[in-house]
Amino acid sequence: APEEYHKKKPVNHLRENLQYMLKGRLVADKAITEQVLAQNRGRKSKDQPPEKAEKKKPEGTVFTEEDFRKFEREYFGIP
Repeated sequence: APEEYHKKKPVNHLRENLQYMLKGRLVADKAITEQVLAQNRGRKSKDQPPEKAEKKKPEGTVFTEEDFRKFEREYFGIP
């Protein structure tokens, strides 16, 4: 019975897996990593700063009171 237990006992492969992963470890150049981070930074809409809407100036009329009086006289015939 103890032999069967040892056969079915789970084997921990953590140490072997860590050595395998660390063996093939390749660190990218810092300039390249900064470039990739800069490209990906701010792509999502939540990362974008809110756009500031330009305040519109109140539009005034280009006609003066004298122009309106002149139009009244010409159109309605009022002296």
